[in-house]
Amino acid sequence: MKKQKNISRRVFVITSAVGTLGIASGFTLAGSSPVVSVVRIKDDNIAGAVEEAIEWLGGIEEVCRDKQRIMLKPNLVGPDPNITTKPEVIRALAELMLKAGKEVSIGEGSASAPGFNADEEGVHFSKDPGILDPMQQYVFDQLGYTDLAQSLGIPLINLHTGEMVEVEVPDAYVFNKIVVHKSLSEIDLLCTVPMMKTHVLARVSLGMKNLMGLYPGSAYCSVRSCIHNESFEKKSPCVSFEIMDMVRACPPGLTVIDASTSMEGNGPTDGNLVKTDLIIAGTNPLATDMVAAKIMGFHKNEIATLAMAIRARMRPSSLDAIEIRGEQLETVQMAFKRPDLVPWSDINSWYGVKEIHSTT
Repeated sequence: MKKQKNISRRVFVITSAVGTLGIASGFTLAGSSPVVSVVRIKDDNIAGAVEEAIEWLGGIEEVCRDKQRIMLKPNLVGPDPNITTKPEVIRALAELMLKAGKEVSIGEGSASAPGFNADEEGVHFSKDPGILDPMQQYVFDQLGYTDLAQSLGIPLINLHTGEMVEVEVPDAYVFNKIVVHKSLSEIDLLCTVPMMKTHVLARVSLGMKNLMGLYPGSAYCSVRSCIHNESFEKKSPCVSFEIMDMVRACPPGLTVIDASTSMEGNGPTDGNLVKTDLIIAGTNPLATDMVAAKIMGFHKNEIATLAMAIRARMRPSSLDAIEIRGEQLETVQMAFKRPDLVPWSDINSWYGVKEIHSTT
């Protein structure tokens, strides 16, 4: 890998409250009930289920009303297709939005990939674009996202590097300001599209946890160990402080959870795959994650991020306040194997502690 030279990063400051950057917040105001759709995938027709899930929310025109520029944010933690959002889900969403006349992009900042910041010694961190650029391209290529974006004629954005902006975070837990890729300041709607998984640090990985991929490696290091270290000093429970700060900086206006194949046990990479054949969608990220967690067999109070969001007066505060359309919870609820929860203090002495640079 060749080292990139003379790379400069211009940072602009955006001062604003939650929901700025042109991104629509999906959190519910008092007096209204959020809607979450739960749809079965029939005969492996993922695209059909995605379209039905959006229809239950009022259709793509309603979901994207007054929103022209949309970024789809899949969960591409690494190059393994078994632990990442299926391209079919992103394709289905992109085609719906393109058909509605929207401008669509796909953005991600993956955690690691073998041969770049992971080797036989472990997973390392890097802020070097000479590592992060080819790593992200490799992940996109391996998972079929490069071909997908080219076939649709839409941009594929590496959120790790490039021009950045600095966003103020209201009521921050750790970061009063967060640096993010400038493209996030230019969209009207952020759509988080995670794979439904358990997680040894966060207990579950759903729509809000997926926003950890917005922290650019060039500013915060590629496996986010730098972020977790700083949050740990503030006593972040189950990495929830750093998740909540990014949710407040870049609130998603649409969550579509890929539960076609899910992961239980010691996710996000070492768990067991479960064919769950569901798509779960909503415009309120807290409500959507609460429904997905319930389907997995978790109570909202078990998930630190959900409990913290509710304590911070985000709504809804209970499943009873959510209108569920499509399948009813009792027909789809499962009992996922719990992860062996690992405190950050148990791994911060060896995970992501070594910094690597590209060679000249």
